[in-house]
This record gives sequence, structure tokens and C-alpha cells, in this order.
Amino acid sequence: MQPITFFKTTALFLMILTGCPAFGQVDKIRELEKSLPAIKDSIQYVDAINKISLLFYERNVDSTFYYSLRAREIAQRMQYAKGIADATNNLGIVFDIKGNIQLALRYYNDAYNQYRAIGDSSNITQTLMNIASVYSVNGKHDKALANFEQAMSLGNRISHDSITALVIYNYILMYPQKFSDAEKERYIERAGSIARKYKDSLMELALQQVKADKLIADGHQAKGVALLEGTLASALDMELYYLSMDILIELGTIYLKKDPEKGLGLYTKALTISEQKGYRLYAIDICKKLYDYYAQRGENVAAFVYTRKLVRLYEQQAEIDNSSGIDYIEYAVKDEQLKSEKAKSAYNSNLLWLATAVCFLTILSVIFLLKNWIMSRKTNDVLKMQFRQLESTSEALEQTNQNYAKLIKVVAHDLRNPIGAINSLSRLLLEDDVSQEETREFLQLINDSSNSCINLITDLLETNFNLKESELQKEQISLPPFLQQTVKLLTFRAKEKDQELVLKEPLNKSALADRDKLLRVLNNLIINAIKFTPIGGRIEISTQRSPEGIIISVKDNGIGIPKEAAAKIFDPFTSSKREGTSGEQPFGLGLYIARQIVDAHQGRIWFDSEPGKGTTFSVLLPDMV
Repeated sequence: MQPITFFKTTALFLMILTGCPAFGQVDKIRELEKSLPAIKDSIQYVDAINKISLLFYERNVDSTFYYSLRAREIAQRMQYAKGIADATNNLGIVFDIKGNIQLALRYYNDAYNQYRAIGDSSNITQTLMNIASVYSVNGKHDKALANFEQAMSLGNRISHDSITALVIYNYILMYPQKFSDAEKERYIERAGSIARKYKDSLMELALQQVKADKLIADGHQAKGVALLEGTLASALDMELYYLSMDILIELGTIYLKKDPEKGLGLYTKALTISEQKGYRLYAIDICKKLYDYYAQRGENVAAFVYTRKLVRLYEQQAEIDNSSGIDYIEYAVKDEQLKSEKAKSAYNSNLLWLATAVCFLTILSVIFLLKNWIMSRKTNDVLKMQFRQLESTSEALEQTNQNYAKLIKVVAHDLRNPIGAINSLSRLLLEDDVSQEETREFLQLINDSSNSCINLITDLLETNFNLKESELQKEQISLPPFLQQTVKLLTFRAKEKDQELVLKEPLNKSALADRDKLLRVLNNLIINAIKFTPIGGRIEISTQRSPEGIIISVKDNGIGIPKEAAAKIFDPFTSSKREGTSGEQPFGLGLYIARQIVDAHQGRIWFDSEPGKGTTFSVLLPDMV
């Protein structure tokens, strides 16, 4: 049984709060927007804006964000506690949908505390449920279960129990193992009874998915799939896209095994909806599934399409994290400013009272000053603590930004080599004088380069930049054919600068190494040699035996490395990077990546260089054990 995602939980809850059928949302939004100018009461105005914000989330999350900020600003100005809590909860929904789980959790926690302060039991229940869902997504199941149990306990005691049906629904769907079959039946019937009581068609539709999942889990797959398909059709007719996402993915996974064409069609439909509606986490999940499917079938071109989508989605997610993090900090700072202004106002009032009272009773004035001083110290301590928390949050966000930037730069750098090879080979294929045998050879090289692209992107998406030996896929590599293929792939790059790329007779030996990663090392070293060798230069690749193992060397007669740059040449994003002899742009990553891979092989990498005469880079691979 597929667990419900945190985002879907939020979507179902919001629809229940609106108090209108899902298919009537657009009309309700227009009706409320038209009524705003006629509303004279400030509290009613804030409530109307918060309700519009809720209704907008399915269609345009940016509108939800706009109305939430507007409602929060007005509610704070008039000190309307429930309006502030509702707006805070809506902001949690915004970051929830945008895929920033941590910020969504912070806003939901703020909303929970605000609802507790005003004793709003129904909204306390729903925030407990949302918090539980976040912890479940983050893998903190003990906290998730504790919050679900609190939500169930409180939901059983409140008079307006519509929220209880949703708590039951999400609890069973996320943690089915916590309930026996009899308990599931009893709770599902109870949730259905509540939905019928409030004429909640959405809740009844959602419960059909729970029933379908239970049928599939009990071995009645045909009935369960039929019920899922009916539920999906109804959800799409009602334009409930969040509710439909998990059903589309679940059906796609089921059909992929017995009817791949239909399964892929369901995945594609889900991807289209997620891209149109901005459901980036869903889009990432679907792209990974499609990439895995085509990669396992060896359809590298199709697989490469989805790796490109994944890189673009990760870049978009980095931008979202940046903007949402800044918003949370601004929100926290504004709240602290408001508290400070209130404290300042109270302090001034106290001073005025003190100035009047001192004329009558000096002793009471001294006591009051002492109490005021103690209160100021406590306030100052609290503000210092909150400032430290803000600094910690800012540092964490900055580190996240740096990691994303680092990932994107590594991807861009390492893809240049195989994609450059593909570009050069494809240009040769367009020439008229290419023989059939050469065409076949070029196509094989293009296929090898595209496979390198796929493997490279997969490694970079999964790595944490701390490569360990245990993560290597070592195998025995015969050096002669391996080096010949490496040189052949890059010969075309050397010819672009009329350079001679020579492989001296390699040792007839084998090395124990990760083939793809060793290829990345040699590609980086040879590309560097091409970059820093003048037009018409010569680059030699050779091998030799040493007591420690096998040494592979790349020697050029280029511009060499200045002595002042030698100490930093292997640093990431090094300040020692220079333009190539033909103006090629440096990235400062190639040698850093090469050293990480060689270190993971328990080997060594070093260089000898004389400015103006050339450089030799050497890689030692230890003997096989």
C-alpha cells in the first residue's frame, strides 16, 4: 500500500475547510473577491482573505502566498490572533506545496502554538496531523506517530468532528501496519459516516482510495485497480489534481509490469500535471521512475531526457529554497520588531507612570524601577537567544545554497568532456567522405560517450562529494584497450587545436579500478593538457611499472604551472585557475575531482612542471589485492 504524501494530506484538509464542493472553488473565489470591497468589519475582512488564500492553493500557489501575506499583515496590525494563526498556517501550505518541508514544518509549528493560545481545538488537531505528516516524510516515525495519536485523541473529544475523518484517513494510509484488519474496517466506516454527515464528497472520494489499497493488499488486485481507476476519473473531473497525483503514480507502477505502454502513459500524465501545477517533488519522483525504467531497458537516449529534467528540477528547487528561506527570516525579523515595539511602548508608559508616582511615593518608584530592570534583562536574554537561532538558520540556508551551486558546477564541468566528444564525432559523421566502417566506429564511440553521460549524472545526483572506497564499482581493467579507447574519444578534441595525441605502447597489465571513474580522471587530465598546450603541440600518454603499482602519465609541452599556483592546484574552485592557450574557460574542478577519485582507490596523483616547457601529471594505481 502506497503511503499518502504530506502534500496530499494538506490538499484534502484544505478542501474540507473551504466548506464548498471541490468543483465550485473558482466560483467561490470570484464571489469572495467581489465581496471584499463591501466588507466593513476588519475581522471579517481578514477571514475572507484567509479563505480566498485557502481556495487558491490548488490552482495558483503564488496567489495563496500573496493573500496569506496580506491577511497576516492586517491581522498583526489589529492584533487579531486567529487571523494571524490562519495566515501562518496558509504560509505553511505554500512552502509545503513548493517542496520546502523544513520551512513548512516551522510555519505549522508556529500555527499550532498560536491556535493553542486561543484554544482552537479543531485547528490544533489539523496542525498536529500536518506536523505528523512532515515527520513521516522525513523518516522521523516516532515523532510522527506521537503527533498522530495526539490528533486522534483530541479529534475524538471535539464536537465538530469533520477533521477527525481526515486524521483517520491519513493515519491509516501512512501507517497501515499500526491497525489490524478489523480496526481498519471500523475506522474507515467511521470516517465515511462523518463524511456523509457533513456531505463531504471529497472525503468520500479519498476513502475510496483507502478501500482500493486495502483490496490490493488483501490480494484482490483486479477489484482494487478498478476502484482506483474510478476514483482517479472522479478526481480529475473535479480538478482535484493533488488527490489524483498519488493515484496516477500508483496505477502507473502497477501497470508498468503488465502493460508498460499504459503504465508509461499514466506516469507521463502525472508528470504533465506536476509540471503545469508546479508540484516539483512529484515531478522529481516521476522523472526518477522514468529514468530508472529506460536505463534498465538500455534506452539511453530516453533516459538522458529525464536526467536533464532532473537537473533542471533540482536547480528550480534550489531557487525555491533560497527564496523561501529568505522569506522565513524576514518573517521572523518582522515578528521580533513588532515585539520590540510593543515592549518599547509598554516601557515608555511605565516611565510616565513612574514620573508621576515619584511625586507621591519614592519607595514604590524604586521598587518599580527594579522590577522593570529585571524584566528588561529577561527580554534582552530572550532576544539574544532568538537572534542566535536566526543566525543558525541563516548559516544552514547558506550551506544549502553552496551545496546546490557545487552540484550544478560539477555536473556542468564533467559533462563537457563526453558531450564534447559526441559533438566532434557527430560533425565527422556529417562529412561526405566517411566510410561505412568509420561510421560504425563513430556511432559506437557516440554510444560510449552517451553512456558515460548517463553514469556521470547518476553518480553526481547520488554522491555527497565525499567519495569512499566502498562506493567504487571495482573490476579488472585491461589497460591497452582501455587507454586506446580513452585516447580515441579525445583525439578529435586535440585535432581542433592541431595537436598530436599519442599513446605510447601501454603495459600489457590489468588494474583493479572503477572503470567509469578512472575514465573521468584520465579525461580531466587529457582535457587539461589540450587546454594548456599551444596549437600544434604534442601530448603523450604512457604507462610504467613501479614497486607500488602501475603509473599512468599524461605529458604535454604546454605553458606549465607557475610555482605560486602549485600548492592550490588540487583545491576545489581553486583561485589558481587560468584560461587555456586558445581562451578556453577554466572551472577549477577537474583536478579536484581527479584527486577525490584517485584517493578513493588508495592511489596517488602528482605532477612535475616547468613553466614554459610543459607539465606531466602521473596517477599511481596500487597493485591488485
